[in-house]
Amino acid sequence: MAKAKTAYFCQECGYNSPKWVGKCPSCGEWNTFVQEVIEKEDAKPTVSWKSVNLASKPKAIAEIIYENEPRIATADQELNRVLGGGIVQGSLVLIGGEPGIGKSTLMLQIALTLSDKRVLYVSGEESEQQIKMRAERMSSKSDKCFILTETQTQSIFRQIEEFQPEILIIDSIQTMQSTYIESGAGSISQVRECTAEFMKYAKETGVPVFLIGHITKDGSLAGPKVLEHMVDTVLQFEGDRHTTYRILRTMKNRFGSTSELGIYEMHSEGLRQVSNPSEILISQRDEPVSGIAIGSMMEGNRPLLIEIQSLVSVATYGTPQRSSTGFDAKRLQMLLAVLEKRGGFRLGVQDVFLNVAGGLRVEDPAIDLSVIASIVSSYEDKFIPASACFAAEVGLGGEVRAVSRIESRISEAEKLGFKKIYISKYNSKGLDLERSKIKIIPVAHLDQLFMDLFLNQ
Repeated sequence: MAKAKTAYFCQECGYNSPKWVGKCPSCGEWNTFVQEVIEKEDAKPTVSWKSVNLASKPKAIAEIIYENEPRIATADQELNRVLGGGIVQGSLVLIGGEPGIGKSTLMLQIALTLSDKRVLYVSGEESEQQIKMRAERMSSKSDKCFILTETQTQSIFRQIEEFQPEILIIDSIQTMQSTYIESGAGSISQVRECTAEFMKYAKETGVPVFLIGHITKDGSLAGPKVLEHMVDTVLQFEGDRHTTYRILRTMKNRFGSTSELGIYEMHSEGLRQVSNPSEILISQRDEPVSGIAIGSMMEGNRPLLIEIQSLVSVATYGTPQRSSTGFDAKRLQMLLAVLEKRGGFRLGVQDVFLNVAGGLRVEDPAIDLSVIASIVSSYEDKFIPASACFAAEVGLGGEVRAVSRIESRISEAEKLGFKKIYISKYNSKGLDLERSKIKIIPVAHLDQLFMDLFLNQ
């Protein structure tokens, strides 16, 4: 009788070790190693999905005939954009996100809108009644969306052979369990084995498979790192549960660009596509307020105009506070030091609070100039004209630096009705400043910006 083989796996990152260790060498977490059986006693080499033996021979790359991958277009244009034009036949897509962010709602909504495809929605987390209650809140209805509540992969594949779906959705991969692995559901071994079984099914049948996955406390996908390498596409569903906006971001895509993203708004009846998010992210006010500036950022290939809000006040306590929401706190400290050293503003005795409206998280350096303008506006208590926006990076010497894709940023600002945009002097080369419908103001240094904005107020 063969002895069962075991190993220790980190439940955070999937690192394996032949013996137990206290601290994971890969992710640095403590007490995360759990012993798992990787091969049963007298385990026979079986597969959960029928194998197709295809003879494979080497071919010259010039002899290989390439054809465009057939895609399934959904009614969700945001999802189509993120996937690169639609769902690819035989693709394996992994969707991750925080609990309660709306992953199951998004997938059920997609399943209900695909009225011309037989969709099998497999749930290991919710009952049929719970899914029915969520479906009732959505306006879309379909006679070709079927629900299966099951966690054992072998039982799922038996139902699949009878049902013959055209799209398969698994909610979630952490609840699936294969009888060929002895460890419990959600373990590293189970997640890897179940994903391999669904990948084999997708490639052999050409049926697209969507896997909903959990994430760890640091925001990365739970399970072994090989999980992300096995699938064709990795989508991250992001957002704050306390706000209504959600972002579907591409982390990996074998069939399209990884720089695309989709934006949704959460309602009681489901997720609504946001085709023009800039109009929603910018607040409407009856009168101007100091400390408000509009900046241009890029999310993937999509330009967005967002509102930066600042509040600068005299520090009540000994140590001035520096607080930022949606913006890197260290970068805020750097920009405040630039204003102190190069601009002559005494911000060392001021509390500074910065907020990116809409609950977005901004990493684009092109937002620097709008942050600077917002802080100075609050400090001087002078408002910035509502018709002005900014798109430039700020260097440590106070110089205004050029940013990428400036034409797209200008075009978006023009479309939303802005009258002028402040950009770097070095971005203005090649732009037709005279014929542009929006007034483009090239700026080389922060002093030039402050004179133009606040000198006449």
